[in-house]
Amino acid sequence: MKAPGLTPSCVILAGGLARRMGGGDKPLRPIGGRTILDHVIARIAPQCSTLALNANGDPARFAQWRLPVIADSIEGFVGPLAGVLAGMDWAAPQGEWLLSVAADCPFLPLDLVSRLAAAQRENDSDIIVASSGGQAHPVIALWRVGLREDLRRALVEEQMRKIDRWTARYRIAQIDWSNEPVDPFFNANTPEDLTAAETFLQ
Repeated sequence: MKAPGLTPSCVILAGGLARRMGGGDKPLRPIGGRTILDHVIARIAPQCSTLALNANGDPARFAQWRLPVIADSIEGFVGPLAGVLAGMDWAAPQGEWLLSVAADCPFLPLDLVSRLAAAQRENDSDIIVASSGGQAHPVIALWRVGLREDLRRALVEEQMRKIDRWTARYRIAQIDWSNEPVDPFFNANTPEDLTAAETFLQ
């Protein structure tokens, strides 16, 4: 089935452990006087019909953003596919498509949804992945929500953890953005990345 004209639901994936940042919540780190999460929401909210945050632990730390906070349904921090599944379960009553984005990407493109949706219509794909400079970013993607039970079985019964192994089973399209002058999918993983992001903002 073709992608609907309506904008998709979106889940912002913030369920990681941020080991390279020394732990804690990467999206709550400041860049340019605002949190990374503020930047992500500002860029992605106008492109989506509804927005939720995938995060584990106490949801109260995200209360100021007034978003639904959905935890992984698969325990044990098994990776971003668990966050995608949580997003699919949340989005299922709302529509056929889910956008997932990373919570540590403050420069997401303003044409993300329109280009991913156009690629879906052209290719009738199940999953449409963003890339920049030829490098895929598999957590930044448009997903057919109808794949959720397949994904649940893969996570629980097959112990599937690698995104590429699972997505290879389906019809995939990949859409590329330029990574100049700034990669729109730059993600802040380390303290040095935060310094670089401040420079990019300036």
